[in-house]
Amino acid sequence: VETIGDAYMVASGLPKRNGNRHAVDISMMALDILSFMGSFELRHLPGLPVWIRIGIHSGPCAAGVVGIKMPRYCLFGDTVNTASRMESTGLPLRIHVSGSTINILKRTDCQFQYEVRGETYLKGRGTEITYWLTGTEDKKYNLPTPPSV
Repeated sequence: VETIGDAYMVASGLPKRNGNRHAVDISMMALDILSFMGSFELRHLPGLPVWIRIGIHSGPCAAGVVGIKMPRYCLFGDTVNTASRMESTGLPLRIHVSGSTINILKRTDCQFQYEVRGETYLKGRGTEITYWLTGTEDKKYNLPTPPSV
């Protein structure tokens, strides 16, 4: 896990590769987090919803500890930038997923449910078809209803 501003960046398959399992693990984690957010309340602000955006992308990435006085774990590569763009171009209470991750999820035994979002412009990459992750066939997630646009 790396923090970038107010965002958390999570990687799977580092430093030990795990095949296509990384896409499954991150997607399940995203569904679990979003499901939890539907019932989460800040103690000092009851009734005020907390809206999060989640973005997922799969590809090559490097990681390591940087710094001597204040070492921290860092992630590097275009995949990291694209995952960040997936989050920033997403919508509240939604899991925005790239085509590369959907292609990997299709090749696994897990039956993920998703909807085509459509064409999305991603800075540095151009326009791509992206998706909303909405659940799995074998587990019922109590996902919060996204706000209307």
